[in-house]
Amino acid sequence: MKNKNESSNGFKILIVGFVLVCLIIGYYYYLSNKKAESSEETPVEITAVQEVLLYDFERSYPPSPKEVVKRFGDITMCFYNESYTEEEFLALAMKIQELYDDALIANKTENQYIEDLRWDVNQMKEQKLQVSSYATSASTDVDFFNKDGRECARLYCSFTIRKGTAITSINEVFILRKDEDGHWKILGWKPVEDEKQTGI
Repeated sequence: MKNKNESSNGFKILIVGFVLVCLIIGYYYYLSNKKAESSEETPVEITAVQEVLLYDFERSYPPSPKEVVKRFGDITMCFYNESYTEEEFLALAMKIQELYDDALIANKTENQYIEDLRWDVNQMKEQKLQVSSYATSASTDVDFFNKDGRECARLYCSFTIRKGTAITSINEVFILRKDEDGHWKILGWKPVEDEKQTGI
């Protein structure tokens, strides 16, 4: 009789243990699904400004003059189209300079550069002007040449400016120069009309 009770108790303990294990596994499964659902419900969204600031030019620099000007266009659109904090404005200002030739950067002190950029952006925003898009030259239309023993490139970029329903285009010519690391850096740019008058 005693052996029968012991085996019955052992069986009960086994059943209880099994049920407890099932409850623990079920609860863990429930928590895992709840976390997955909550992460799906609240996806992390990054702004256009934050996306541009994530460009890591040290690890992955644009490989061609066209790609450099495209990154320039992306950052330019952020300046004139997006909302951002003061910290993000300064970060954008530093980010776009990573595309500039040292000679271009040396034209102004950092403070003067920031103030001139801020003034230009404010003027555009006060006039309710936006850079709605840009288009660069085709890769086959990039003009490569040498100047003072340095590899250079010339290409064009058209910026579409919008004010309300009015649209106009500004065509710019960019000059880039290879640095010691083989990276194409923007040496300068100007309206195409100025290029025709002065030549580059």
